[in-house]
Amino acid sequence: MPFVRRVGRPGLIGLAARTAVVAGTATAVSGGMAASRQRRAEEQQQQQEFQAQQQQQQVQAAAQQAVADQQAAQAAPAAPAAAGGDLTSELQRLATLHQQGVLTDEEFAAAKQKLLGL
Repeated sequence: MPFVRRVGRPGLIGLAARTAVVAGTATAVSGGMAASRQRRAEEQQQQQEFQAQQQQQQVQAAAQQAVADQQAAQAAPAAPAAAGGDLTSELQRLATLHQQGVLTDEEFAAAKQKLLGL
């Protein structure tokens, strides 16, 4: 007896197989997307932690510099004001540090007074 192929709607087994393939594909795609989102979130968190660490290091370096400057000012008598070009560039550097948030208002004012010889 020859094998007769049925024409028309798929049988119950064919329908179940098709449903399983569609569901499996949807699960795989969904899992891949979730993994990709998770990986991006972790990378973003690592980047934020790195930036916070860099800012903390800048703040610590500025604080150490301020302490060293203060100790040097206390140890040495008041020196005459620097030449005009050096004074201007130093004031601009202090202003930049203040705008970036590295120096507080008090630290900026103290450094400026020290630089101006007041």
